[in-house]
Amino acid sequence: MSSSTTLFFFLVNVSLLLTLSSAADPFVSYDFEVSYITASPLGVPQQVIAVNNKFPGPTINVTTNNNVAVNVRNKLDESLLIHWSGIQQRRSSWQDGVLGTNCPIPSKWNWTYQFQVKDQIGSFFYFPSLHLQRAAGGFGGFIVNNRPIIPIPFDTPYGDIVVFIGDWYTRNHTDMRKALDDGKELGMPDGVLINGKGPYRYNDTLVPDGIDYETIEVHPGKTYRLRVHNVGVSTSLNFRIQSHNLLLAETEGSYTVQQNYTSLDIHVGQSYSFLVTMDQNASSDYYIVASARFVNESRWQRVTGVAILRYTNSKGKAHGPLPPAPDDQFDKTYSMNQARSIRWNVSASGARPNPQGSFRYGSINVTEIYVLKNKLPEKINGKRRATVSGISFVNPSTPIRLADQYKLKGVYKLDFPSKPITGPSRAETSIINGTYRGFMEVILQNNDTKMHTYHMSGYAFFVVGMDYGDWSENSRGTYNKWDGIARTTAQVYPGAWTAILVSLDNVGVWNLRTENLDSWYLGQETYVRVVNPEVTNKTELPIPDNALFCGALSKLQKPQVIASAASSINENTLELLFTWLIVCAWIHIFQ
Repeated sequence: MSSSTTLFFFLVNVSLLLTLSSAADPFVSYDFEVSYITASPLGVPQQVIAVNNKFPGPTINVTTNNNVAVNVRNKLDESLLIHWSGIQQRRSSWQDGVLGTNCPIPSKWNWTYQFQVKDQIGSFFYFPSLHLQRAAGGFGGFIVNNRPIIPIPFDTPYGDIVVFIGDWYTRNHTDMRKALDDGKELGMPDGVLINGKGPYRYNDTLVPDGIDYETIEVHPGKTYRLRVHNVGVSTSLNFRIQSHNLLLAETEGSYTVQQNYTSLDIHVGQSYSFLVTMDQNASSDYYIVASARFVNESRWQRVTGVAILRYTNSKGKAHGPLPPAPDDQFDKTYSMNQARSIRWNVSASGARPNPQGSFRYGSINVTEIYVLKNKLPEKINGKRRATVSGISFVNPSTPIRLADQYKLKGVYKLDFPSKPITGPSRAETSIINGTYRGFMEVILQNNDTKMHTYHMSGYAFFVVGMDYGDWSENSRGTYNKWDGIARTTAQVYPGAWTAILVSLDNVGVWNLRTENLDSWYLGQETYVRVVNPEVTNKTELPIPDNALFCGALSKLQKPQVIASAASSINENTLELLFTWLIVCAWIHIFQ
């Protein structure tokens, strides 16, 4: 065989391998340009963070096990990180987009995130994690679809609709940040947005004229999947659609037991999928409502988002009063009982063919226990701070994971207390020492006067219990050991506790935080460090070639040239390259 023929068959084989590899785990690439725009969602012109000039940003739509590359160009006047909330970043906390693992992307730079959505399905969202920027936007949806070979536990919906709800301030996020730095509270929000837009004018007194509102058009008789995310600052919202049932089907990567709700409380950072059948008559449009919960409702009336559900054959505008929120002012257990009713569908398949319930979490022995208590903000060293178990987290100038990689000493302390400290609260970089392949029980005790939601990166944890009062060891008798929902963000009611169980099988450094932006900004977070004592690429991927350096490692950072080098080679580029090589080989052979 001639050398030309050998070259040709080599290239054909390489191209075939590439195609087979791509078919198994395809590459999907996105380009994000993050910049400021001027918008007036509540009628007041203000600075908003957009992605590709859109607010909210574009939706990432991928399938289980896809490799995802997102090239982020930072056109803000401050540093930026994008966090992929709920995406577990298996073996690669390098891509998580929070300060404990990543150096910020400087202004005018770009950086490419590259990760695999390994063994995940469900509804998630991304957002900027620094400087209170989420309060100005920058968020978008992240959908992970089932592979075709894995059936979903309901009929394929006619359409898929992403809905963002969240409280909103007309102040710039920089002004809000200054208020927190000055020891002030943010106060009552100015309104609630639905998909980045203000309320429909359902009330001439409460809603000024000229507000742009969201309209969702649907076909009568069809069933749609609505993926609803609370991307707000700190307000729990009750979500409802006038005259329509919400059939809960999935939350944050887990299929749920399917139950109908007339409304559901969605707390900050949480995501739900509802199946909604358009089974009403089309005599008029219908209200979609997201209203503030656990507040003085008469004073907070303006903190209500209203959008319109419009059938394609609708005969008129929505009218009359809004559908009422739950009447539970004197019943603090209503919302908690609703939360307890959300259960894992143990017979449905998730990202893998085997049923979700084949992981019998209730029969695994707990290896470590942490009681994490938060309370009202307090002054530490003259500054107003928020705490977890008496520790207010201070972000180090060198990310924790980067410090480990380069064996830097003194960047953090691996001494986070398993129980709240008894002495004065302190501000420091103290993190949890998690045991690889351990099974951790975490009790989240909320001694604040407002609702908190807690998120843990890198994992889906099992919500096994919640109740009012102080948690005690006797509380374990109330745990759900069979079908507690697996999710990434759990609510903790004021004066109450929530218990979660998590299997520490994902090596890395993982953020554990309140989702309430003001408290998170003031230090109510920590990290869980999970290290495999056996160094192997099988449990953690190596540091990315395009890693950014800062803090004590700033001298390792190359100049802006990294921005052009960061662009990923996607599937189409590779296919074009090999096609070109094959053509060249043919030309060479037949010359």
